Amino acid sequence: MNEYQKSRFTAKVIQALFNTVSGKKVALLGFAFKKNTGDTRESPAIHVAKTLLDEGASINIYDPKVEESQIYYDLTHPSICESPESVRKSVKIFEDAYSATAGAHAVVVCTEWDEFIGLDYNRIYKGMMKPAYVFDGRKILDHERLVDIGFHVQTIGKRLARPLAPRCWSSNPTV
Repeated sequence: MNEYQKSRFTAKVIQALFNTVSGKKVALLGFAFKKNTGDTRESPAIHVAKTLLDEGASINIYDPKVEESQIYYDLTHPSICESPESVRKSVKIFEDAYSATAGAHAVVVCTEWDEFIGLDYNRIYKGMMKPAYVFDGRKILDHERLVDIGFHVQTIGKRLARPLAPRCWSSNPTV
């Protein structure tokens, strides 16, 4: 995500949660820059988390590869954080997605981990506050299925609901 998209995406989260995240719990799934790495340099999750923290949210974070110490380092680095103590009070790191999403008002997907595609979203929905929101920042989830479960789903940009059927080209224009 470029800078504009990160800001736009985070603004969508805040707007959808009734223009405030103050006192609300948001689960961030993924903190790495991209899947299959623990690299957080220039990760969109840092910007998203920082903005939500600045707006008063509590954040639960799960990433299968990024170390807890790296997440706290990225969020409390002096270049972006004036109060490391408040960040440590408002951010919790979890060992699995189900624990991270329990009691959350929203799930924000920041890294395209394959694991997130196969999660039991019925289970996640049951454990969340209602209305339950999913913000798919990587466009990897089955949005129609999530809506059928009961989630309010938002994403960056557009995603086809169903892939178009392949076209068969013929040399005969009447076919």
